[in-house]
Amino acid sequence: MILALSGFALIGVIVAAGLATRRWGGLPENAEAVLGRLVYAVMTPCLLFTGVAQADLGVLLSPPLIVSTAAALLCFGLHVLIVRGRDPGTRVMGGLVAGYTNANYIGIPIATYVLGDATLVIPIMMWQLLIVTPVALVLLELATTGHTSLRSAVTVPLRNPLIVAVAAGLVLSVTGLRLPAVLADPVAAIGSAAVPVVLIAFGMSLSQRRVLAAGPDRFATITAVVLKTAGMPAIAFLLAVACGLSRDTTYAVTVLAGLPTAQNIFLYAQRFQAGLVLVRDAIFLSTLACVPVLLLIAVLFEL
Repeated sequence: MILALSGFALIGVIVAAGLATRRWGGLPENAEAVLGRLVYAVMTPCLLFTGVAQADLGVLLSPPLIVSTAAALLCFGLHVLIVRGRDPGTRVMGGLVAGYTNANYIGIPIATYVLGDATLVIPIMMWQLLIVTPVALVLLELATTGHTSLRSAVTVPLRNPLIVAVAAGLVLSVTGLRLPAVLADPVAAIGSAAVPVVLIAFGMSLSQRRVLAAGPDRFATITAVVLKTAGMPAIAFLLAVACGLSRDTTYAVTVLAGLPTAQNIFLYAQRFQAGLVLVRDAIFLSTLACVPVLLLIAVLFEL
């Protein structure tokens, strides 16, 4: 419990530094957008490449990932079933925000500072980036344009720096090859900056944000936040117990399921102009809600 509280305190201080910087630092209006793009295009790919290259791929077929995958798929489907009357693009985005975990921007700090092992989120990242993201982007193109080409479906993953980084790391992990130190060390150094910088950028984005304004997406937003922050960890916990996972593994799976909606989902909403308000509000609210939820999980597992 002390470790969990220390981890949240550390994250909170860094986020607060970002909020203070946004309000009183005299930065340009697009400062957090620039930081976000830098983290997305350079720092996080370096972090993912380094982590995947050193990862044990056996975890991709491990019971913890199977439990995490099942919980996410159930939340995807539940949101689509519960929320009706919206356009296809918004319904796809609603499903995503209900189950797509922020495994990199928030997950890595939580896994690092609360669970004590950053590699615990790598299997979830790999599944989301290599399977969920390409499928979701094709579905969004179908939902918003009514058609998609084979070329577009094939090249979507190749245009995402996170997917490319994971794929490159996967090649090294499978082949056993290693980059020379003159390349590996700078890549690792750049990647190590991803976590604190993205927490600062997120803190900056919290300044003067208004959420849950009256409109057609309010119910969908509340549903997504409840599913993501309460439903998904509860489902993951029950599945982990049913599968006979150890107490420590069950704790890790439950904590990771309680992570908020991934911020990169908003990039997809912008790209396809679908569910922008829903995604923005759900990301913000689930990120706030995850703190008491994860603390509650930590307390319950200490009993």
